[in-house]
Amino acid sequence: MKKELSAIDAKFEAQKLAWGPIYFQALVSLRDLGVLEYIHKKRRVGASISDICAELKISDYGVRVLLEAAAVANVVDYIDDDNITLTKTGFFWIKDELTRVNINYVNDVCYEGAKSLTDCIVNGKAEGLKVFGDWNTIYEALAVLPEKAKTSWFEFDHYYSSDAFPYALEIVMKNKPKYIFDIGGNTGKWSFACCEHNEEVKVKILDLPGQLNVAKQNALEKGFADRIDFHQINLLDSFQKIPQGADVIWMSQFLDCFSKEEIVVILKNVFQAANEDTDIYIMEPFTDNQEYEAATHSLVGTSLYFTIMANGNSRMYSVKTMKELAVEAGLTVAEEFNLIGNSYHSIIRCKKIN
Repeated sequence: MKKELSAIDAKFEAQKLAWGPIYFQALVSLRDLGVLEYIHKKRRVGASISDICAELKISDYGVRVLLEAAAVANVVDYIDDDNITLTKTGFFWIKDELTRVNINYVNDVCYEGAKSLTDCIVNGKAEGLKVFGDWNTIYEALAVLPEKAKTSWFEFDHYYSSDAFPYALEIVMKNKPKYIFDIGGNTGKWSFACCEHNEEVKVKILDLPGQLNVAKQNALEKGFADRIDFHQINLLDSFQKIPQGADVIWMSQFLDCFSKEEIVVILKNVFQAANEDTDIYIMEPFTDNQEYEAATHSLVGTSLYFTIMANGNSRMYSVKTMKELAVEAGLTVAEEFNLIGNSYHSIIRCKKIN
């Protein structure tokens, strides 16, 4: 249980939340203007505010108002009135990859739409997505998002899966599958990893047309066009069936893009496509089995992204919930691999039962 705060401390925490969005933008500005990097380079002796102004060509007013906010946020620390140093939190703000990816994702993808959160809850739709255009879900819009938002979206998506891939490949390739279906394959990163790992395996990527177009081009550039084929499908349309013939059906960070009801429909579609020998793998960063609080914090925030920007009805799930949904769809959970490698991900291997 969390320690009970005094009334004064609780009120202080409330003020942090009230002003949080503005402090966040102040810290983004300090990063993007190069101020925090400059302070980091001068960490042995401390950075002079007057030197920051002169070398980065920013006004004294601008530097001081931003650094004052950073000091309150415990990102910098004043040595004296004119000299400043970076705190450990400040170091992570500019040097930690997880933090960088999360900052850009929040700032470039989520921030403007976040003010629509109440409407998203009331209407059950991703109303924040309107800042980018008239789309039902962000997945339809990925190919045409503004370049900055698109880059941050894909960096976020890849960061939270790439570290797990080497370990996932050992698990998936153990039984030497010949044909893998990559459902929700996106840009093809997992499919390419499979082809690099095994020179004989073939892969079918199943996704929406926008993502398939990107994956096709990437496959061509990487020389895998003869081993990867493509199947256009909208899995929210129950009339569109996943084809049969896979040794492995793979879903990585895919099912969290849907509501519980939609997940059951998708897994029933998987059920009809599988045979008794098919291995069905679900890889997700589950909320209830993370080793560090920072990971759980990020995953809960990601659920809000789904509400605001993605589709208005999905979220990050617990492993308990995902297993229950698999069983509801007629599958049985044959094996679990928790927090593989150094990643945030766990894998559930399912089988079809008749």
